[in-house]
Amino acid sequence: MTTATLTSKGQITIPAAVREALCVDADDRLEFVEVVPGRYELIAATHSVGELKGMFGKPGKAVSIEGMSSVIARHGASAK
Repeated sequence: MTTATLTSKGQITIPAAVREALCVDADDRLEFVEVVPGRYELIAATHSVGELKGMFGKPGKAVSIEGMSSVIARHGASAK
């Protein structure tokens, strides 16, 4: 198990082996995601949103803002 120590300023140094496994370097962003109360996962947020473009293919049909709002309103009303 790899450990790190929290400083009085609330900072830690991520061990080199962990940085290498996550493929992160100085100035990269990391996210802490709570998976269950009191337990977190550390995720490298090194990719921009733009890099996700095309990941899921082209949509079957275009949906207007009005159409999206209508569906949200219907489902929101049924959830109450």
